[in-house]
Amino acid sequence: MSKLFPNATQRTKAPYRFDIVGSFLRPEALKLARSQCQCGDISCADLTAVEDQEISKLVAHQKQVGLHAVTDGEFRRTFWHMDFLAALEGVQEVDAKQFSVQFKHHNVRPKTLKIVGKIGFGEHPFLEHYRSLQKIAGDYPVKFTIPSPSMLHLICLVRETDYQPIDLYKDNEQQLLADLAQAYRDAIAKFYALGCRNLQLDDTSWGELCSEEKRAAYTARGIDVDQLAKTYVNLINESIKDKPADMTITMHICRGNFRSTWFSSGGYEPVAETLFGHCKIDGFFLEYDSDRAGDFKPLRFIKDQQVVLGLVTSKSGELEDKNAIIERIKEAAQYVDINQLCLSPQCGFASTEEGNVLTEEQQWKKLEFIREISEEVWGK
Repeated sequence: MSKLFPNATQRTKAPYRFDIVGSFLRPEALKLARSQCQCGDISCADLTAVEDQEISKLVAHQKQVGLHAVTDGEFRRTFWHMDFLAALEGVQEVDAKQFSVQFKHHNVRPKTLKIVGKIGFGEHPFLEHYRSLQKIAGDYPVKFTIPSPSMLHLICLVRETDYQPIDLYKDNEQQLLADLAQAYRDAIAKFYALGCRNLQLDDTSWGELCSEEKRAAYTARGIDVDQLAKTYVNLINESIKDKPADMTITMHICRGNFRSTWFSSGGYEPVAETLFGHCKIDGFFLEYDSDRAGDFKPLRFIKDQQVVLGLVTSKSGELEDKNAIIERIKEAAQYVDINQLCLSPQCGFASTEEGNVLTEEQQWKKLEFIREISEEVWGK
């Protein structure tokens, strides 16, 4: 029993009181193997063998640190979102002059996406990624992460200033949204059939819609940002509407995470009523590690979703003050019941294969730190 919150209890289903966003720093052996594969020095099969080996080590370490569900660390990906979206039917990854957003102090490899045909979900490579993770984890619960459907629309139709629709979607954006939602319903059904019961949608669109700077820039281009928020909530709801009752789908809202830098600032207030009040997911992973995320007042719009507070940063290895974190949980509990709150890092440790600027040892100490606080607040 928690001494801090007498009514606080642990959870036996996702999201857990002690949880993670999903990605982990890539080991040097994996980075070397990927480089060798790109240069033609080893085969794709050789790379997969190294990935399997390193994911096995990662899963064992996650179990050891006390996580209730394990991920593959996104070890088979280069980007947290591009790999998945580019493998959808009708989508193609293309070179660009620059990445679709600008991070503070760092440049990302210039790639973007283009819609070239009818959007769909076929024999997607991530299905095999899931099978592999489940095989490695054995009977242990697993968590799988994919980008939110709104990310494809954001990259191709909103960030892109010269979007040229294919004939199928010309003057018919509703058809594009309908096909995208159907692709995600198909994806969820296929992951579920493989045993997936804990799926997370990762989404930076909301970080942009929280930013006064980006809202102003989009408005100047004639984009109705409030309507865009409603469109994205509807898209997500349509995408998950056939979700089986025993499957948990959460969403991580991100402000950018590349080499410990970011690209969006702003509290949740501009989107809170639309997003928290109407999005029918089971839980939100919310960044709250810095003043860039604002205060907890927007949580007043939360309904019955779980809220995973990202109070511990993944962007540096320095540990926060435990008492300060607990005080912030108390602040959040003024707006959301303590048993609707959980704790995690603010983001993944490596949203791209480059990873954030901290060591693997510091990464694991962060998780041990979060587990200790979780046990102190919600009990063991």
